[in-house]
Amino acid sequence: MSMLDGWWDDFFFGLVTVLQVFSVSLVIAVVCGLLGASAKLSKSRVLRGIAQAYTIVFRGAPELLVLLLFYFGMAIALTQVVQLFDPSVKFIDLPPFWAGSIAIGLIVGAYMTETFRGAFLGVDRGQIEAARALSLKRHQIFRYVRFPQMWRLALPNFGNHMLSIMKDTALVSIIGLEEILFVAKMANSLIHRPFLLYMTVALIYLAITTVITLAVGWLEVRANRHLRGAR
Repeated sequence: MSMLDGWWDDFFFGLVTVLQVFSVSLVIAVVCGLLGASAKLSKSRVLRGIAQAYTIVFRGAPELLVLLLFYFGMAIALTQVVQLFDPSVKFIDLPPFWAGSIAIGLIVGAYMTETFRGAFLGVDRGQIEAARALSLKRHQIFRYVRFPQMWRLALPNFGNHMLSIMKDTALVSIIGLEEILFVAKMANSLIHRPFLLYMTVALIYLAITTVITLAVGWLEVRANRHLRGAR
């Protein structure tokens, strides 16, 4: 491991970048998932059609391809919009951090849409009817009845989506974001130890995904604790 001396700082800052991308992507994915699930369960055909198109596109296209199209496509689109107001602008480069985070969030959000939709459908209708009988308003029913029940049902798949986001952060090295895989590539060009470097990256990812798995497992136990008491 002495061959990695001088690179540990770079790996640390690369890890910080990975965690930042993960956090932003997770927020975007959850928001897109909830909005998509709500649209699919709505009575509006337009909203259902938009949500269906969203899930088909982002679940059907390869993730790396979506990332590249989003990175270069958004840069071109932003350039054209800005040029309408300032023709002197030649090109606007979209920051790799935001391009990667948004792309990963949209991709995983499409999967979360189906997870949340199924979880909402799994909520006992009797509980919702009982809440209405108690004169609870729609937002109160969602907050106190539907969302807690949906969250419990969605947790197992939600954990899988979190793992997917974490592993997908490795893709952003393709567009030049300096995360741990990017650092490993740069280090390998100098010390020529690909197995050591990429194994280091693998162990870092394994450590993070293990923490996520344990955290989700703890949340599942906590969310289902009332069921054990009912037995």
